[in-house]
Amino acid sequence: MKYIRIISRIIIGGTFVFSGFVKGQDPLGFTFKLEDYLIAYDMTWAMPLVLSMTIILCAFEFTLGFALLLNLRPALTRWLVTAMMVFFTFLTFFDALYNPVPDCGCFGDAIILTNWQTFYKNLILMIFVVGLIATRKYEKPTINAGSQWILLMAGFLAFAAFSVFSYRHLPLLDFMPWKVGKNMYPTTEVQAKYYVTYKNNVTGETKEYESHNFPYNDSVWMSQWSFVNQRIDDPSAGLRHELQILDSTGTDVTDAYIRNTDYQLIITMYDPQTAPSRVAEQLAPLVDYLYKEGHTPVLLTAALPEEMGIIASAYKNHVEVLNADDIVLKTMVRANPGVMLMKNGVVIDKWNWRDTPDVESLKARFPGFGKQID
Repeated sequence: MKYIRIISRIIIGGTFVFSGFVKGQDPLGFTFKLEDYLIAYDMTWAMPLVLSMTIILCAFEFTLGFALLLNLRPALTRWLVTAMMVFFTFLTFFDALYNPVPDCGCFGDAIILTNWQTFYKNLILMIFVVGLIATRKYEKPTINAGSQWILLMAGFLAFAAFSVFSYRHLPLLDFMPWKVGKNMYPTTEVQAKYYVTYKNNVTGETKEYESHNFPYNDSVWMSQWSFVNQRIDDPSAGLRHELQILDSTGTDVTDAYIRNTDYQLIITMYDPQTAPSRVAEQLAPLVDYLYKEGHTPVLLTAALPEEMGIIASAYKNHVEVLNADDIVLKTMVRANPGVMLMKNGVVIDKWNWRDTPDVESLKARFPGFGKQID
């Protein structure tokens, strides 16, 4: 029974630590997921609290896992873990049945699970929760109660501070498509294949064909078989970006900026309403330098046309303000606004607006930065 308890503690504790960490190190990403839940469950009144909720929930989950692994306050931890697992098992069952959100976000963007996969994962974890309850007589802390409380509070506060730090800067680990060093136009792209499935009207037999290789010219065959569904096998789907940049006329100008052979500065601002007012002042020296050198820094936003004009004037019209989908902008840089440097379709680096290097630092780090290519 001791071994059952040890295994249960390690599995549940490890899962809680991992889950709390990957969400807490990217608090803005989990905030977006919580906002989806609040909208789905008609709890929009809580939207102003969502960032605080994110930090508290992630720190709480991480601390529970930490407590299990170190056997701190075992009785209290056991009941808190049990209550949490029962609640989320029922919640994920409801999500799996009715699909109010596409995925629960339980492991942030590190591991994407469907709602049914999340529910089955919780059922498996519940087995180990039962193991904790069944072996509760072996709950024997190795340190005194005061030291346990100190460790728990220190763990909670330290992780909450880490999450706040990640929010004010950038996540420690980037699980998004726009990673530093990634080429957003892969050269190894594989052609997608399209398949169709047909069912025999008499025997019920089903057959799948490549879309260009089924007997659509055979009228007899077509009268005997009925279309069922189609699917796409696209190995390169996850390699391509989904960004579409539109100018004021609605023209797609994505490639002109993302594939720029020179260094391209991109400012992402998915929500101008919540962007700090001092951002333009902070970025002005860099924007002004590039503008004077004949470059075109761009600011991508999902703002309305009238808001875009106000944004441009804040930068003395030294940036090209263009339209892009806010969901894609949130995946580019986990900041509002964020700053990204690209060249030839490759993400060179990116920063929270607070951490954007000055001109001299960029010139020293990236030879040729700011110079025109002949």
